[in-house]
Amino acid sequence: MTPAEIRARLAGLQSEDLPVHGGRTLAYVYDAGLPEVDALAREAVAAFAGSNGLDPTAFPSLLTMENELVGVAANLLDGPDSVVGTLTSGGTESCLLAVQAARDGRPDLARASLVVPDTVHAAFHKAAHYFGMEIRVVPTGPDHRADPAAMDAACDASTVLVVVSAPSYAHGVIDPVTEVAGAAAARGIRCHVDACIGGWVLPFKSRLGRPVTPWTFAVDGVTSISADLHKYGYAPKGASLLLHRTPALRRSQFFAHADWPGYTMLNATLQSTRSGGPVAGAWTTVRAIGTDGYLALTEAALEATDQIAAGIGDIDGLDLVATPESTLIAMTAGPGLDVFTVADEMTARGWFVQPQLSHAEQPPSLHLSVSAATLAGVEEFLEALETAVAQARAAGPVPVDADVVALLHSLDPRTLSEEEFDALLAAGGLAGDGEAPGLPEQMAPVNALLDAAPPALREAVLVAFLDRLSRPVRPIGAVGPGQRLQ
Repeated sequence: MTPAEIRARLAGLQSEDLPVHGGRTLAYVYDAGLPEVDALAREAVAAFAGSNGLDPTAFPSLLTMENELVGVAANLLDGPDSVVGTLTSGGTESCLLAVQAARDGRPDLARASLVVPDTVHAAFHKAAHYFGMEIRVVPTGPDHRADPAAMDAACDASTVLVVVSAPSYAHGVIDPVTEVAGAAAARGIRCHVDACIGGWVLPFKSRLGRPVTPWTFAVDGVTSISADLHKYGYAPKGASLLLHRTPALRRSQFFAHADWPGYTMLNATLQSTRSGGPVAGAWTTVRAIGTDGYLALTEAALEATDQIAAGIGDIDGLDLVATPESTLIAMTAGPGLDVFTVADEMTARGWFVQPQLSHAEQPPSLHLSVSAATLAGVEEFLEALETAVAQARAAGPVPVDADVVALLHSLDPRTLSEEEFDALLAAGGLAGDGEAPGLPEQMAPVNALLDAAPPALREAVLVAFLDRLSRPVRPIGAVGPGQRLQ
């Protein structure tokens, strides 16, 4: 393909994606609304894309930028002089490394455990799965915050880590970090604060004079904190930070292997080769925005959050799950109103809001991650939401046959064949055009069926869907010597 053809193809592919600018995609992306900073960061990503963070002595520029980013974060998060940190590829890797470091810091344990509230991010379940650990999930109370006494009671001699959130993703509230961390410290257990989404907002919220529940290294017993730069640091994707209170706590995070014929493998993260692009992009963004810039962006994002939360309170049929403590909003719908249909109606009006399925006794909800760029469109968003609610109420809830619900609860996903998964995907509207799976225009019926299914079946069906989505697209015709790849 010629350069022009490639550019046209890329533009065509990207036209099918959700927009990453404009503040209308209220999940997955975070928009500062600063095009000049975005352009500068893209230049930095491109300039350092070929650099390799595997060996910091070969590319000292990356080490310098990483250490400077950790220094900025250490100041923001009230880190002591002993604090150290590592730049990772994202929040999940930061969380995985926090768990891995805690586990490997206790080699005397045959099987270590971690204790988490039921609102903890799924990354910690992934970590327990990957690292062969027991994860003990403690129910939260009506306020959706961790229960310190119950968390402490769940700990024993095998527990190497307790986790709290600042804030929790699903509900946007901060756990009682002081109480949980203090109890953990009394037992000699590490306490990790997952501030992946709040780490670059809450410190500036505090500096703006707004009250913030204590959660940083200023809290005794907090041993590590994760904070994403590619969320409210507004950096290009692929940049998060994991900070440890002391070098001794971080040492078990490192991996080294010399007993083979090649070079001595030495890694600070789960990755070996690491592109320098995200490092440079994050460093450039943080330097370009600066403290005053982040204060302004945080003020804009919080103001947008406040206005949207107040507007939701004025719409009949919608209720906030909790008062937002950061920039996350969750809302539920009353009788006769289906949140999944509301989500579809918002998509039709150019706003992406994220459906969250029911959990335990909690009903399904809609989730918003509000960015600074959203502030300019708040009035338009609330008008669209009010119209979407009216349309959804007129349409009525998506019906799910009781016999279908009974069938879903009778199925054991471990015993289902590929053909049975195909049938479930077809029944759920995920079979696409018959040749490849895909999403229907209206997702409410799909979400209603998933919501009716038990979590284990939801997981299995969506894994089957992802498996069928991720299949190779082969070039047309054979590609031999002297032939071009089309």
